[in-house]
Amino acid sequence: MDVTHDMNGQKKWMQLPRNVVIGNGVINEVRDVCTDLKLIDNALVVTGKSTKGIAGEIVQDSLQDVGQNVELMISESASMKEVERIRKHAIESGTKYFLGVGSGKTIDVAKLAATELEVPFISVPTAASHDGIVSSRASIKDGRTTTSVQANAPMAVIADTEIIANAPYRLLAAGCGDIISNCTAVLDWQLASRLQNVPFSEYAAALASMTAQILIDSADSIKPELESSVRMVVKALVSSGVAMSIAGSSRPASGSEHMFSHALDRVADEPALHGEQCGVGTILMMYLHGGDWKRISDALKLIGAPTTAKELGIEDKYILEALVLSHTIRPERYTILGTGLTPDAAEIVAKKTKVIS
Repeated sequence: MDVTHDMNGQKKWMQLPRNVVIGNGVINEVRDVCTDLKLIDNALVVTGKSTKGIAGEIVQDSLQDVGQNVELMISESASMKEVERIRKHAIESGTKYFLGVGSGKTIDVAKLAATELEVPFISVPTAASHDGIVSSRASIKDGRTTTSVQANAPMAVIADTEIIANAPYRLLAAGCGDIISNCTAVLDWQLASRLQNVPFSEYAAALASMTAQILIDSADSIKPELESSVRMVVKALVSSGVAMSIAGSSRPASGSEHMFSHALDRVADEPALHGEQCGVGTILMMYLHGGDWKRISDALKLIGAPTTAKELGIEDKYILEALVLSHTIRPERYTILGTGLTPDAAEIVAKKTKVIS
């Protein structure tokens, strides 16, 4: 964790991962990373049912081979109840540090449990579906409501490109949607800064915007089962996480498009993936900003991410309902949505951008 000063001379804490290891087979370097960080005993590996055999047990065995006491727990949902269950077990077993091994949900649960216990956390993603693998935020569900909770950033990120490349491509495409959503998040942040004097960081905004633009420019090179695609997306997710750490908030990577996604989670019978919804949300919100929404849509199409309600598997009526509801999701966060869209305006936006037919 680094301490810097803002423009007013006030102290500001920035949490950044100490080690970020990306490459083929790097899951086998877990014990070296832990040794380097002086994490030498009483680890708790939090993983999912499917990711246990893919990576969870590899991490556990690797640390046990060097004499560490390592427990493994299966996390079944990203809920506060699950965080509490894992936190309680960690207290009882004397856990000194956590490793979140799996998808974004598993990593968020382990991250928040580690934060509450004030112990280190290492992120070992098996998919690159959203920027939670490196950020200081955790998305936790409470019923049908998803809440973004402040947490400590991972002390290290170990992203094995071979494992991530073998995950369903839909997850990687969703990660691209989450990165591209930086475009409208930064515009919303700039708007809030101008209209409400919200603190704004040029450095964080520039990093978040550049990360999204690089991915948009490289959209035609993001392909299934390509480790080069995985490396590009993981580096972009890391950059987004760093931008949020510099800003001290999720502003560089979360704006009106994320509010739209959370609104969809509330109203849709079966929501799509977070990054998929954020990608479609970016098309809609870029239209409202008067920006080049077609470029966003074209990039998502090249990547193979959804650009319409039909491709999301969500009925048109829920898109419209979510658009009208979006501004209420985080009322303290000013965005292009302002005080909200009327039903008529929502229909015009969704039809003009071809999100609904």
